[in-house]
Amino acid sequence: LLKRHRAAFADPLVVAMAAKVISKAELEAHKAPGDLWMVVDGDVYDVSKFAKVHPGGAQILEEYGGKDVTVDFYEMHRKDVLTKYAKLKVGRMEGAPAPAPHVPGEITAVPFAELPAFQGQNSPYYRASHKTLAQAVRAFVQTELEPIAESADLAGEYPELELRQKLGAAGLLAIGMGPGPQLKFAKSLGIPIPGDVDPDDFDYFHEMIRHQEIARLGRPGFVDSLGAGWGISAPAVFHFGSDEMRKQVGSQLLKGDKWSALAISEPFAGSDVAALRCTADKTPDGKFYIVNGIKKWITEGMYSDYFVTAVRTGKTGTPKDLSMLLVERGPGLDTKQIKTTYSTCCGTAMVIMKDLKVPVENLMGKEGRGFLQIMYNFNHERWLIATNLIGQARAAVSDTFMWARQRKIFGKTLIEQPVIRNKLASAAASLETLTALLETVTYDMCKTKGGA
Repeated sequence: LLKRHRAAFADPLVVAMAAKVISKAELEAHKAPGDLWMVVDGDVYDVSKFAKVHPGGAQILEEYGGKDVTVDFYEMHRKDVLTKYAKLKVGRMEGAPAPAPHVPGEITAVPFAELPAFQGQNSPYYRASHKTLAQAVRAFVQTELEPIAESADLAGEYPELELRQKLGAAGLLAIGMGPGPQLKFAKSLGIPIPGDVDPDDFDYFHEMIRHQEIARLGRPGFVDSLGAGWGISAPAVFHFGSDEMRKQVGSQLLKGDKWSALAISEPFAGSDVAALRCTADKTPDGKFYIVNGIKKWITEGMYSDYFVTAVRTGKTGTPKDLSMLLVERGPGLDTKQIKTTYSTCCGTAMVIMKDLKVPVENLMGKEGRGFLQIMYNFNHERWLIATNLIGQARAAVSDTFMWARQRKIFGKTLIEQPVIRNKLASAAASLETLTALLETVTYDMCKTKGGA
């Protein structure tokens, strides 16, 4: 998928630099059905073939053939549409000024598009390294993820190994589980921390920024395919796994060579973790657990190699029966796609384990400690979910603000309409209220032993 769509999304500035110079006379020669050129922001686009699949029909494009349609275009479209269809660009108008250069990762001045601290507000939470990391992660998102997000989300295709390894090589996996020894371990593997942040300076605000920058993509299915399951299971490997597990499995996970998912929920036990039925019984020789059970709604389960799995090892009927195992995909483990309300690209699965042999070395911590481990893991998971949603909300509010300045109705831009200004003000107030609460919680995590 990555290779298939990459060529269609060239950098607008690079395209413009190499573009053919087109005169007004040449533009006007292309205004007939089947031969349509038009200009937006000085760039000339050949929409002859595109007209056949244009959502608004070919007729409206035929009316504007051979003309500069910049004003009309922005009445109906967002600017990122031009990036999506950059392959239709055939040149640049003679005399048109050079386009403003686009610097991947730059911090914008659009109201509410950034954390207030990045737009001049004094804050006790953020340092220069937070902004540097934000720019580095955003640059990766804009160059590697934005071009394929929509197509992947709509196609429902799982992320390719190459993309997962890119996430690992860029350090986006290592920083997705908060501060901890995995950061120095990642550096020893040749994995950088985005923005060249020192592992000793990395905190939960850095992690928060990482999640929100990816969440800005606004494609929940695609976003979750980039590590939603990984991000709530890999931390357990480093928190509760043995030294050997952290070294062997942990390195594979940090590089993106292998993937993991969290397998807790079952058909009869979701939030009621203590009621889960999946069992793990030791073999007579004490060398293996035999695991039997079904896990359901497991995000990224379809393409995961490892499953951090909650099992019942005791018979007392209490939470002390629960333990955590690292289960590797193999004979006795089957996954089936579950269709949910969002894209299938995140591989939501039913995981079926039948007489599955798991070495006792794959026990995470001690038997009977599973319930406490799960609750500890849930704390960070819930914070992560809130962080992602607020990141999506910020992207939505800033996009709405830009659209309201662009779209005209009744002779005015939307933002000049009092009712729209009121709605924007309410949305912004809610956004910044939630952000302030999130920052308070995140600060508490930074100062609390063990974090989240």
